[in-house]
Amino acid sequence: MDSTPRHRHGRRIVVALLAACVGVMALDSLLFRTGFYATILQPDSSTGLFEMILRRELAAQQRLGDNLVVTFGNSRFAWSPKAVDQRPGPHKYVLRTAGVAGSDARAWYYMIRDLDPTARRYRALVFGVDDYDDEDRLYNPNDDIRALHYVIARLRLGDILEFARSFDSRDLQIAALRGGFLKGIIFQSDLQEFLADPAKRLAYVRLCDRGWAGWVYNYEETNTNMAGLQIDWSTLKVTFPPGANDDQRSTVNGFLAHPNEPQIGRLAAFQRTWYGRIIDRYRGSPTKIIFVRLARGPVPRPDHLSRKLSSSIRELASRPNVILTDEHAFESLEHPELFRDAMHLNRDGIVRFSAMLEDEITRTLDGTGKGN
Repeated sequence: MDSTPRHRHGRRIVVALLAACVGVMALDSLLFRTGFYATILQPDSSTGLFEMILRRELAAQQRLGDNLVVTFGNSRFAWSPKAVDQRPGPHKYVLRTAGVAGSDARAWYYMIRDLDPTARRYRALVFGVDDYDDEDRLYNPNDDIRALHYVIARLRLGDILEFARSFDSRDLQIAALRGGFLKGIIFQSDLQEFLADPAKRLAYVRLCDRGWAGWVYNYEETNTNMAGLQIDWSTLKVTFPPGANDDQRSTVNGFLAHPNEPQIGRLAAFQRTWYGRIIDRYRGSPTKIIFVRLARGPVPRPDHLSRKLSSSIRELASRPNVILTDEHAFESLEHPELFRDAMHLNRDGIVRFSAMLEDEITRTLDGTGKGN
């Protein structure tokens, strides 16, 4: 029996499948790798917010001078540009914020790469960290899948394998690999929402592009506080403030009154990798890399509760252009009256912190701070 027709049929199937794959990749690249779709993302989404912050800061670079300092952090690194501007001048440095709630150094690396491709635009990059010593918690920073959604629009083809390998979980590695090659997988729900009402989406994007910077600038945090919070550190028994809400209770239990976790070096390895990559980008650059230790909370967790085996941030400070500010600089803020929950400053706390932060950055860059 002649098998040639069967072989030809098989080859046609293979060719058709390959052509389909190439077509899908080409369409995905056309839609999601040209940069256009990133400008019409839902602004309230993780990716949309990340991209809007990046666009805002690129625009700010065009109109501001050479003394730019940009801060990176999550929601704990909350300071108010308005509060800084309202202080008596002169202000030697122009402080900007490119922080994103829930983000970490892995996400900041990809933002910084596109925000400052020459590695020379800023006088300093400032990173807010919880501690200069490393303490592993229950979560694994490598397996925070939010990073994929923050940076998906920034991932280049050459990034995909390395980014996927940065996760420990095999399932998350596959998700990052798949989403990196076919970005439409990550953008699927956003695209469906856009197609349901394109005019509504475009109007909302235009509204946010016009108004979001002003909304953020004029935003005032609540003055809810944690007065009355007490923690017995020997038993981790918590006395909550009267009328404490769910957010206050969960942040106290998760961020302060948590049991000790085995110290296996996960956080140290994560920080060495991603802060290390950021620092390597600025090797030979005049830009300084500055770390600040944030206020630890309304009732600081005693250091002796956990045996911290390493200090990756202090290790990084041995590299050129890396500076640690005084780790005690913001301890005066560690009072229940200045926090809205166990992790975040309230309005009064943010106003005080903003002034202290500007002074600390100015002293650091002028060479008069304790960290120098």
